[in-house]
Amino acid sequence: MNYAILSHIIYFTVNTIIIYRIGKLCYKHGLTFTLALTGNNKQLSFKINQLLLIGYYLLNIGYCATTLIQWPPIINLTNLVEVVSLKTAQILLIIGVLHHLNLLTIIKFINNKF
Repeated sequence: MNYAILSHIIYFTVNTIIIYRIGKLCYKHGLTFTLALTGNNKQLSFKINQLLLIGYYLLNIGYCATTLIQWPPIINLTNLVEVVSLKTAQILLIIGVLHHLNLLTIIKFINNKF
């Protein structure tokens, strides 16, 4: 069995599902922030929110795909679980940091506007 291919499939599938779910949550709850930025202009807020979601998906799924070339050799099932877990944790950490940076930026813009 080729553990490298199996690990890539598991990693990319799990992370794509995680990225999709987090993206939908941020999209759903982010409308409040974009409404505050646009002065309650709903149409503009929806469009900004959609652009942020598309950018989020492109950035994170693209990063997941590009990290596959940096993997160590996977020789057994235990190693597969360790590497996939570590790489998934790295993606989650990056998503969390980017989310907080986005919130800080949006809050800064809202505070300067009002």
